[in-house]
Amino acid sequence: MKSRTRFALSVTTSCVLLGGGAALPAFAQSGEEVLSNVCAACHATREDGSIERIDAVRKTPEAWDMTVVRMMRNHGVDLTSAERRAVVGYLADTRGLSIAETEGWRYILEKEPVATDAGPDELMTQTCGRCHSYARVALQRRTAEDWEHLIHFHLGQFPSLEYQALARDRDWWGIANAEIIPYLAKTYPKGDMVDAFDGDLSGSYVVAGHEPGRGDYSGTLDLEATAGGYDVTMTLDYADGSETYTGSGLIYGAGEWRATLKSGDTVIRQVMALTDGALSGRWFVADQDPVGGRLTAHPAEAAPQILAMSPASVPVGTATEVTLIGSGLTGTPVLPDGVSAEVVTSGPNKVVLSITAGSEGALSIGLGDVTAPTPLVAHDGVDRISIIPDVSIARIGGNGGPIPKVPAQFEAFGWADGPDGAPGTDDDLPLGVVKVSWSVEDWDEAAAAIEDAKYAGTIDQTGLFTPGDAGPNPERFMGTNNTGNLRVIATYDGGADPLTAEAHLYATVQRFVDTPIR
Repeated sequence: MKSRTRFALSVTTSCVLLGGGAALPAFAQSGEEVLSNVCAACHATREDGSIERIDAVRKTPEAWDMTVVRMMRNHGVDLTSAERRAVVGYLADTRGLSIAETEGWRYILEKEPVATDAGPDELMTQTCGRCHSYARVALQRRTAEDWEHLIHFHLGQFPSLEYQALARDRDWWGIANAEIIPYLAKTYPKGDMVDAFDGDLSGSYVVAGHEPGRGDYSGTLDLEATAGGYDVTMTLDYADGSETYTGSGLIYGAGEWRATLKSGDTVIRQVMALTDGALSGRWFVADQDPVGGRLTAHPAEAAPQILAMSPASVPVGTATEVTLIGSGLTGTPVLPDGVSAEVVTSGPNKVVLSITAGSEGALSIGLGDVTAPTPLVAHDGVDRISIIPDVSIARIGGNGGPIPKVPAQFEAFGWADGPDGAPGTDDDLPLGVVKVSWSVEDWDEAAAAIEDAKYAGTIDQTGLFTPGDAGPNPERFMGTNNTGNLRVIATYDGGADPLTAEAHLYATVQRFVDTPIR
């Protein structure tokens, strides 16, 4: 395997060295040297060359970084920043997961704000998910012996675990040994090592995605290989303007893309997976991960395909411009009966059509030999709206403290009742994001009594809720802080009568310990 210098991971974990023991010498340079000269000083090397504990597990780059930081913090391992990056990169390359093994759990890596985290059954959810996400469990592979070591480590490192996990109602230790360890060993066995990606991603990519609160975007992602990874330029084109970000990134292991980019004072992270030459995942603002968007990037010269279509719906009988984003776009529009289209603009990566639909329904739209990945919905009007997410969390912060505020982002989606005319049935037609006005109210009488809506924060007309300042507020009852229990209300005025929807928002305290994998 070729040696690669590493850029910093997209994490915010601090390295704190405790003075409880003698620090090991920091002289190694490459990740392989750190492993053999520093890690192996405590982890015994077996006769077959494998290293105890380290060779019993495979994990994501973020998980390996958490392990390295714990060694530095708890055991006095003395590594420079460059050595930390190098050994994390080496471990991810030689003891990482395949992209397939991360599927279904990537939301925790991508810091997706709208996600439901649950184990395969109630027992696993309660055993593991009461302290951290179940995704954190599923994003690792271990030998049966090492899963047992991990359970023992939990009880040794956290002796009050049974109390913290609210597990005094059961034989926690007996269940852990009789049921949890066998399940983990069978479901997430160590398996074979995964070959690291060793190709070159240099080139231009077509980008398509959606940023809640701002809308759909297209654009370009340009990668240029360097000695240590890639120089990155990303331009996103929205309906209301463009943003260009520049920075650096790299591939860990079998295809884990991580990058840090900047536009003006805004720093963003990219967490994406490489599959069949294409990148997909999410970008988000550093320290404000609810603000960001989904992202798909395909090579501009790839085989013809349509990556995205915007908007998701059109009103019946009204000519509406619809944009197709993809690669190798050519040919004439392919439309169902009762639909007409004129080409407004065309190019290999973007085609704009003016589409007129004659009746309500889901329409398959194509161009030449390729078809859009989702149907275009024609509708006679918006019958109801909903809010995504229907439950969310924001966190107070700032006010001179070290932890910034964490906002919450909401969007309103429109729905047509479909042929049966009844809401909430299988034939309802999703219309995509609709423009609404936003407001917040106290959730209940208890919230109203201490005026949560007045102090907990404000929501703007993009659906972005910004929480209040951290710290005690002398204006509030008993000088409490600016947390609150709120009702978020969306109002749609585009029809004959206003339509409303509600969501639940908790404006709560800071996350004082924020690990790369929560």
